[in-house]
Amino acid sequence: MSDPLDQQCINTLRFLSVDMVQKADSGHPGLPLGAAPMAYALWTRHLKHNPRNPHWFDRDRFVLSAGHGSALLYSLLFVTGYDLSLDDIKQFRQWGSKAPGHPERGHTPGVEVTTGPLGQGMANAVGMAMAEAQLAARYNRDGHTPVDHRTWAIVSDGDLMEGVASEAASLAGHLQLGKLTCLYDDNYVTLSAGTDITFSEDRAARFEAYGWHTLTVADGNDLAAIDAALQAARAEAARPSLILVRTHLGYGAPEQDSFKAHGSPLGAEDVRKTKQKLGWPTEPDFLVPDGALAHLRKAVDRGAQDEAAWNARMRAYAEAFPDLSREFEGRSGGELPAGWDADIPVFPADAKGMATRVAGGKVMNAIAPRLPALTGGSADLDPSTKTALKGLGDFNPPPPQGEDEQGSEGGGWSYAGRNLHFGVREHAMGAVINGFAAHGGFIPYGSTFLIFSDYMRPPMRLAALMNLHVVYVFTHDSIALGEDGPTHQPVEQLAGLRAVPNLTVIRPCDANETAVAWRVALESLDRPVALVLTRQDLPTLDRSRYASADGLRRGAYVLSDPPAGAPELILIATGSEVSLILQAAERLQGEGVAVRCVSMPSWELFDALPQAGRDAVLPPSVHARLSVELGATQGWRRYVGDRGDVLGVERFGASAPADVLLREYGFTVDNVCARARALLSTKGVQKS
Repeated sequence: MSDPLDQQCINTLRFLSVDMVQKADSGHPGLPLGAAPMAYALWTRHLKHNPRNPHWFDRDRFVLSAGHGSALLYSLLFVTGYDLSLDDIKQFRQWGSKAPGHPERGHTPGVEVTTGPLGQGMANAVGMAMAEAQLAARYNRDGHTPVDHRTWAIVSDGDLMEGVASEAASLAGHLQLGKLTCLYDDNYVTLSAGTDITFSEDRAARFEAYGWHTLTVADGNDLAAIDAALQAARAEAARPSLILVRTHLGYGAPEQDSFKAHGSPLGAEDVRKTKQKLGWPTEPDFLVPDGALAHLRKAVDRGAQDEAAWNARMRAYAEAFPDLSREFEGRSGGELPAGWDADIPVFPADAKGMATRVAGGKVMNAIAPRLPALTGGSADLDPSTKTALKGLGDFNPPPPQGEDEQGSEGGGWSYAGRNLHFGVREHAMGAVINGFAAHGGFIPYGSTFLIFSDYMRPPMRLAALMNLHVVYVFTHDSIALGEDGPTHQPVEQLAGLRAVPNLTVIRPCDANETAVAWRVALESLDRPVALVLTRQDLPTLDRSRYASADGLRRGAYVLSDPPAGAPELILIATGSEVSLILQAAERLQGEGVAVRCVSMPSWELFDALPQAGRDAVLPPSVHARLSVELGATQGWRRYVGDRGDVLGVERFGASAPADVLLREYGFTVDNVCARARALLSTKGVQKS
């Protein structure tokens, strides 16, 4: 490296990172030592960002998918002028620190997404690049570019091994995302071994087969070669780029190129030897030379100038296209536009009714024309999940002449299309829509069968951790989907989703509850929401007889009460089982039992009520309570109490028609009544 100032800046990044890990006695020093030159080249020569305004909308997005190398990211953020001090990074991995063990969105200024689970960040970057492309297609006009930024990521061997990255990379190549560039820290080492033991494929050929533009930098310390590769990536408009940079894990350390330098501090003596080998003072720790800091802090002025130029473009855009400008500003600010819900239907009472998946599709299509931010799709299941936005276009490059366009939702193929086609890629779908949400300007949704939510658990957990506004539409919600059998019939999935902190799960009982569920989902700005919908038709309840579906907002509400007096029995159900308990209640009331029926579509919304609100629905004085739900019973005891009972599904399903399955698993009026009578009998109240 010929320029002494460049070398000094790179070593500043390296040894801030090494000293962080050493002081914490925890962390990953190997990646920062090897990858610092590529990070330096990107952040000082190519990345468009404003350290004093990390949320500036037209900034480039940077994702450290290899989140174990977080010390390098914190070093970059500190030296380029973000609100992260030297004292902050000295508290790396400590309680309350702004520099946690892996990057966390919303916790550290400048961190775009929470990374650590490998492959997720790379797939988030694909979503961010898709988001930029869709916004640019909708809002940019000749001579006016309110949206013009790039997405960059640093990825590792581990990222490329994970299946989610393969799915996302395949999708990105198909979509020709030319503004996406991934720098691959190609160091031949993983946490426990060299890559030769597990990872001998030709990575460049693999990504070329996906449709990516690939470049190779033979020496990860060659700044000129790295810069030239980044320039070439910028010039490639029709393909995403993967730059394979041959680096050395733990560069300069006694354990260089050994997995021992990956995930453990070097140790005081090896830190000293590494500094000596790379010509860095051994004292003091956390050294930041004035010259290096002054050079790196030029990012502040560059960022201010870039943002000022964008603001000028936005003023001109607002004059030329005032309506588009107002819409864009509202979206970028995360606002729901006035009147977004004006066309949501109210469904008339109907004994036959409709599947809640069908109702959900009707609601979505009523909302979408008034809510441009609503964008999403399914994992090749639109005809089944009913989540297509009709006539609003398909997010795809324009098709070549004569190419098969079956599956199109109308409105043409373009980057302005709002229907995202993920193919059979649930893993990537979850992470990509996280990228949309983290990018900003979108309320993204992803859809599949409830059973396949298992494929999406990692990105769903990360969405909840990041407080992302994402909507999941899960259909075919129980064994009542029928003949497909136990591989497709969810049993434990509801319990698993309810266990995720900050994820709101809603299982509506009819079309009108589904409409309210969509309202709640779109108004829940600080968390993901999972809507759990049926394949089979459900009665649309007569709301002149039963309570308003708006009660869903409280999580649980009283649908019906005894004609006179207090209830002695409470039947509680969610989703399709609500109509079952209403039928059972009619029979029990005919036998003289005072029954309250409670629809409980969302535990999370109910648990958020004050105690008095919960007690109004489930009075502590009524101990005879029966919950009825087509899923695992785990968790229901908190609502029925020790003296209540639960009717659920504690084994896998079977292949048979739905009505047969419901009978065989005990979801009948006869069985619900029998379980209710048994409860009343145990408390000393005999009923015929």
